[in-house]
Amino acid sequence: MTTAFALNGEPVATELPPETPLIHVLRDGFGLFGTRWGCGAEACGACLVLLDGRAVHSCTLALDAVAGRGVRTVEGLGTPAAPHPLQAAFLEEQAGQCGYCLSGILVRAAALLAENPDPDAAAVRAALDGNLCRCGAHNRIVRAVLRAAAAMRAAA
Repeated sequence: MTTAFALNGEPVATELPPETPLIHVLRDGFGLFGTRWGCGAEACGACLVLLDGRAVHSCTLALDAVAGRGVRTVEGLGTPAAPHPLQAAFLEEQAGQCGYCLSGILVRAAALLAENPDPDAAAVRAALDGNLCRCGAHNRIVRAVLRAAAAMRAAA
């Protein structure tokens, strides 16, 4: 059975079994390693991707749930030449240490800013509450999301 969907804006198809968790499709099927395997139980946020613009856990989402839909991974947010404002702000604020959690945080932050382009620090903290980071970069992460929000509003 073929499952077709849009991946980072491009049409793709795969013959993997429909019950395959999306994270394995992304990493093993398409070589997109930015989406991280963490807990496998929707508890850490490392595996987040955007599904039709909404942050979802790819560790438990079956491939057949994305048929005909749009999936965006952290690789699809921006490019090295044209980074997403979140990616640029995270670099400017040095908002990461080990980096393992950052792809999920960036994805969830992108969903937040699409829904609320002018969040305050409390809204950012609430949105990122489900993303575990053990490096202690939380304050820099919040500053980076707020910086990106301001940059995106200025560019609009």
